Amino acid sequence: MTIQTSLPLKFMTLERHISEGEQRHPGATGQFSALLQGLCLAAKLVWREVTKAGLVNILGTTDRMNISGDVIKKLDEFADQTIYKAMDHLGHLCVMASEENEDLLHIPAEYPRGKYVLLYDPLDGSGNIDANVTIGMIFSMYQRVTPAGEPTMEDVLQPGTRQVAAGYALFGSSMMFVYSTGHGVHGFTLDPSVGEFLLSHENIRIPSKGAIYSMNEGNFRRWSPGMRRYTEWLKEEDAATGRPYSSRYIGSLVADVHRTLLYGGLYCYPGDTKNPNGKLRLMYENNPLAYIVEQAGGAAIDGIRRVLEVQPTSLHQRSPLFLGSAEDIRILQEFLTGKR
Repeated sequence: MTIQTSLPLKFMTLERHISEGEQRHPGATGQFSALLQGLCLAAKLVWREVTKAGLVNILGTTDRMNISGDVIKKLDEFADQTIYKAMDHLGHLCVMASEENEDLLHIPAEYPRGKYVLLYDPLDGSGNIDANVTIGMIFSMYQRVTPAGEPTMEDVLQPGTRQVAAGYALFGSSMMFVYSTGHGVHGFTLDPSVGEFLLSHENIRIPSKGAIYSMNEGNFRRWSPGMRRYTEWLKEEDAATGRPYSSRYIGSLVADVHRTLLYGGLYCYPGDTKNPNGKLRLMYENNPLAYIVEQAGGAAIDGIRRVLEVQPTSLHQRSPLFLGSAEDIRILQEFLTGKR
């Protein structure tokens, strides 16, 4: 008898995927897996509020501003507190840092500390919340580098090459959890009927070349000559190189990068004459997303060098970001460095 089912042949939940990954490391203690599972729970809790945001008093802004000078949205504040409270008591973190907080977030004294560091953007794209546009959560994990004791800024200000995991949750037409621990990139979609993330995108590989570019061209006149030349080059008709490229820009970083990851092409947020270092935060956005894209076979640069090799000097440091298909990034860098 053949059993008919709508489930995938390999019933792979996110929890099972994390567990099987742990089994490949004989010395694993389970701490790393527990942290990933804690982040999954936090993402579900935030998603629950996002889906009913228009029905409860959680849309709109607060009367506070974050360290970057942005007015804090109510959902921003909820997501920030939810992630912190979901992770502070697990006993595996020594310190956290959030885009919404000026200083390090220390583990309460009543809870044990571990060897890992968590950085997160609790609700990326929050400027689009009230318009019901896709938003998400971004996270990055490191191991502490100082001896046991009170964690310091040194534990947090590590280059992206030292990340041990990174990922994002996407709150769109469906909810997805995409992550990597250095062994490829895998995407899971939440099945609300059972409350589980199911493997929907196994071993994501970004195309080596795409046909889509994503950037805020409203800043065009403030960009460098190389960036302006490249943008015009993308629009020229040339069948041999697959041009013109199509323009797709949502204005929600996590959504734009997710599309780029699946379809190829590139996402750009360059510096300009008004903001030489761009808008995006190295530690909370650029490093984790660059890690994901590289793990999927793509590339990520700040215009000059590989993003993951930048040594951060401050918690809320900003940096230009260019990521996507390896061939597209190679050509872009030629324009940015004056080779074209």
